[in-house]
Amino acid sequence: MKSFKYTINGNVYKVHINSIVDDVAEVEVNGTPYSVKMEKPAKKQIVALKRPAQAPTTAAGDPVVSRPAASSVAGAVKSPLPGVILSIDCKVGDVVKRGQKILVLEAMKMENNINADRDGKIVEIKVNKGDSVLEGADLVVIG
Repeated sequence: MKSFKYTINGNVYKVHINSIVDDVAEVEVNGTPYSVKMEKPAKKQIVALKRPAQAPTTAAGDPVVSRPAASSVAGAVKSPLPGVILSIDCKVGDVVKRGQKILVLEAMKMENNINADRDGKIVEIKVNKGDSVLEGADLVVIG
């Protein structure tokens, strides 16, 4: 079948494989015949990959983009871009002034201060530290 040449610790071995039946190989090493029993390799498990469904497209082939519905909460401070909430610097019941920092949003590896857009009282905090938010998501409600 096949012939190989091996050098082990400076010794040269000429190996000729005559036949392989199941797990027994008939080989010749430097002209001496040997019957070699081989271990069967572990069976490979076949894992079926689950492919995600293709994103919907319009008749023209453009992807369908859906935006979250606009919030109906009046007085909500919205996220200017997607990111992660690093800290919340206010609590429900606090009185805030326009321009006062109310939380910190990390977006694109930069920390962005989110400031109150009006004077008022914090009515509700809609996010927690560590939350991921999308652009336009309600963060804090000022009443």
